[in-house]
Amino acid sequence: MTNHSVVARFAQARSDTSLVVLEGFHPLKHAIRFGAELLDVVTPNIEKVKKLAGELAPDVIDGLEDRLTEVSESVFEELAPVAPVTGVIAIAQRPSHSLNDILNDPTSAPLIYLEEPSNLGNVGAVIRVAAAAGAEGVLTSGVHDPWHAAAVRGAAGLHFAVPVLRVGTLPSCDRPLVALDPDGEPLQQSQIPERAILAFGTERGGLTPELLSKADARVSLPMRKGVSSLNLATAVAAVLYVWRLAD
Repeated sequence: MTNHSVVARFAQARSDTSLVVLEGFHPLKHAIRFGAELLDVVTPNIEKVKKLAGELAPDVIDGLEDRLTEVSESVFEELAPVAPVTGVIAIAQRPSHSLNDILNDPTSAPLIYLEEPSNLGNVGAVIRVAAAAGAEGVLTSGVHDPWHAAAVRGAAGLHFAVPVLRVGTLPSCDRPLVALDPDGEPLQQSQIPERAILAFGTERGGLTPELLSKADARVSLPMRKGVSSLNLATAVAAVLYVWRLAD
């Protein structure tokens, strides 16, 4: 590809809902580990990327080595708002997930639902936690695309480890709905049933009254008096690891 076509290709990928831009080695590493279909991988220094892979993730070298394309430093700096310090950026195909398949999956793991999250970094951090804890997946609503490059950076590419999907609203299903609510009962292991949907709202507004009215249970995280809230990803992590301890 010419320099112009490389820049155009990455610009187009950012607005294509079938694609995702992976900014940096760590998102790329996890994408490879969890079977992503890579379309373009570019770097200004192929040997540097190979060395980094050998030091940090030798298991992905075979999936990376023949895909690297070298571009000039000036072109590389045009491919992201801030050029990744690890010296590599890629385009991958987003996996296709069915909402019905996610909701109807019979495994016991909980599903995370974020109602209109406002910060893409937090969305990414939630996805990273969900992947680590073994959650069923992450659903979001609202205007923000959970596959935005900023969220993928925050998740270190672990979008490929769990289903991640934006929905209009949370549909009715046979999964029990557990809402995180400051006025709920203090969370205990027994309050997270199998196949639960764990719903989290914004830090400022919490969950909407409409969603709270549908909840089968409302739970809260015990906190020191005077502390009003936790970071969204921290709250998700706390609830998921309460669930893990009971597993």
